[in-house]
Amino acid sequence: MAAGELITAVIVDDHAAIAAGVRYWCEQADPPIRLIDAGERLVDVWTGPGAEADVVIFDLELVPRNPDFGELRRLVDVGRRVVVYSQHADDATAIKCIDLGALAYLTKREGPDHLVSAIRAAAEGLAYTAPSLSGALAADDTPDRPRLSPREAEVLRAWFAASSKELVAAKLHITVKTVDTHIARVRVKYANAGRAARTKSDLVTRALDDGVITLAELNDAAL
Repeated sequence: MAAGELITAVIVDDHAAIAAGVRYWCEQADPPIRLIDAGERLVDVWTGPGAEADVVIFDLELVPRNPDFGELRRLVDVGRRVVVYSQHADDATAIKCIDLGALAYLTKREGPDHLVSAIRAAAEGLAYTAPSLSGALAADDTPDRPRLSPREAEVLRAWFAASSKELVAAKLHITVKTVDTHIARVRVKYANAGRAARTKSDLVTRALDDGVITLAELNDAAL
């Protein structure tokens, strides 16, 4: 987003007190962040002002009181920039949200400094690691990290085969901003795994190493 442009965020949370607190933090931020309160109405994230918000602040526990990983996946798949703000403090939930493509995971015990910083980072398509997530990542010894979502892998393969992100967007029927968001998430996942991929050629190397794409597929794309 352009420098100096007002960040907008939409919060999906069924606790009015939480939303009121987040609104106050956003209003007191410098510069302030415009907050749209969707309550527990997920439809307000997809229509009206919420559809245009730069960041979605998402509570995993909406009705029926179970972690809504499906809705998180749906938001990520269409390129929304999501900060998960949850009462869940277990490492497995935090790791799963990041694997699905959330740009930050915070527990509701973490205060305004972390949440405001996470919103600002997400608005730029960047990750933010709060203390709760830092601990979860440090404890995660899963050997096959990073794990890309199917949509991230699809965007990555299409980008390797195309000369521009505009062509990727046209092929997958998404926007260039969505392409950028998915690629940014992939970079974040590799960086968190200690295998930074700052350039396109770096990402090609990582993808080949991890079997996201084969050498034959790359050769076919170059023809």
